[in-house]
Amino acid sequence: MSIAKGQDELAENFLENAPTSISLAIPSICYVESLATLEQEDKYNQDFIRRLDIQVNEAARDKTSQNAKLVVNYLKQAKISFLQRTNDTEKRFCIALNQLLTKAEEISLTTEIIHESLAKNILERHLMDKLIIESIVHHPRLHPNEIKIFLSANSNEFGKREVIEVLRDSGIQYFNKTQNFLGWLQSQSN
Repeated sequence: MSIAKGQDELAENFLENAPTSISLAIPSICYVESLATLEQEDKYNQDFIRRLDIQVNEAARDKTSQNAKLVVNYLKQAKISFLQRTNDTEKRFCIALNQLLTKAEEISLTTEIIHESLAKNILERHLMDKLIIESIVHHPRLHPNEIKIFLSANSNEFGKREVIEVLRDSGIQYFNKTQNFLGWLQSQSN
């Protein structure tokens, strides 16, 4: 979602041009979470547009105020810009999703991952994120000889000390920005 929302400036380019020396993997639950988030965002956006339209209609009813005319014009322009930004987000989402589906190995959600996730005392109120972490932790067991990096802009959850410790104990380094990961990657080649 950080690519779709334009929150990580280098992520889109990295995904498009990932070096062949890097293998990408993504938990299947991330696809579900991102689609659910996109759907929720769409509901918020529709509600915002509905409220914006109400304000435009109310201001348009005021026939004597110059300020009301300005409000109508500004809100109409804001609606157009908002819808264009929403379209940009949806386009970036589709591009990133298609690239991930093509380029990344999918880490399937298994009953073992679910059980192990439920047994961990982290991210208690964030079940999707908890499943993501357990999927990420489970993956190195299948590929023990590879360097593991977890890149996610969701530092609110994944940047928590207890999550970082779980990742570190599994031999996984966490980065919350593509720029930080690329800096680390560059330092590894020196």
